[in-house]
Amino acid sequence: MTSGLGQRMVRKTWREAAGLMVAAAAWGWTACASAAGIPGAPPPFDKGGVKIALVNYLSTGDFFQAYEAGAQKQAKSLGVDLRIYEGRQDAAEQREQIQQAISVGVSAIIVNHGLPESLKDVVQRALDKGIKVVAFDVDLGNASVPQIEQSDHDLAALLLDQAVKDNGTTFSAGYVYVAGFAPLDRRDAVWRAFKSSHPGVQEKARWGTVDNPIAQSVANQAAAAYRAHPDIRVVFAPYDEFARGAKLAADEANLGTKLRIYSADISTADIEAIRAPNSAWVATAATNPAVVGAVSVRAAALLVAGQDPGHHIVVKPALITRDDLVKNDIHTIAELGAKFSSFRVSDAATAAWIGKGGD
Repeated sequence: MTSGLGQRMVRKTWREAAGLMVAAAAWGWTACASAAGIPGAPPPFDKGGVKIALVNYLSTGDFFQAYEAGAQKQAKSLGVDLRIYEGRQDAAEQREQIQQAISVGVSAIIVNHGLPESLKDVVQRALDKGIKVVAFDVDLGNASVPQIEQSDHDLAALLLDQAVKDNGTTFSAGYVYVAGFAPLDRRDAVWRAFKSSHPGVQEKARWGTVDNPIAQSVANQAAAAYRAHPDIRVVFAPYDEFARGAKLAADEANLGTKLRIYSADISTADIEAIRAPNSAWVATAATNPAVVGAVSVRAAALLVAGQDPGHHIVVKPALITRDDLVKNDIHTIAELGAKFSSFRVSDAATAAWIGKGGD
């Protein structure tokens, strides 16, 4: 009888083989739809059929759904076969998916979040095979991999400036954070600097998780924090799934008029949550996730065409408050983009032959 380790290895081999067959079948299906090239584009986009993989780590929540939609729209405008892999917060699965993308012969891989220590070697394997790689909100520590960011420093600074405007320089705070994720770590650096320069701000409790479902898992933690520290008046939750959880717990404890929650990222569902009567969620700082997805595909396309998108590709955020949403009668992301042009488009990673078809 095969040992337990041997059984796991056999299962892993079959799982990898099945994944490769599924991926190859998907490429065969999409290539027929994307054979035409772009007139005037550099090779290989002049002939079409370029294969790009989007390999996610985080895929839960409206932000990532919108990010994928923007990536798909931009890919379609470029005649790109875009294969999306959902990592589901599983580092081992994300590694396998990058290997699958390498095996089916992609021209580029977009790495969307992840844990650097589990990705660096497999990403280097892709680069060694001549595959271009770009990374969104994960620092792979590789000079050959452009980094796409939401300007997390600006995002956190906008929120904390608004928190001081709303609450003064002295308040008790709760903080939602999970270490090891590049965007959250960059936002955490701003939070630490903010506390140092604002001694009247006291962090009373810290919590956070990316266990599925993220919002409900965070809500369970937040409820305990609110009970243990009833003096908390401000919650800094710089990811919208964290803010959803913080708000769920506030709603259940009837704290909507006593707490103010400041978040990052935005979606139509977030807009409705912020607009809700007596909502504790009062502001968010965000880029348009669909625009970020489009920028990710554009950066990968530029690399494939032998052009330089830049090493640090920054999409600037905007501050959005409940007052902005109510006064402008905004209920959806589409309405937000229509009324705030800075939220609708980005000039990052563009070229005359690409345009901004995903924005």
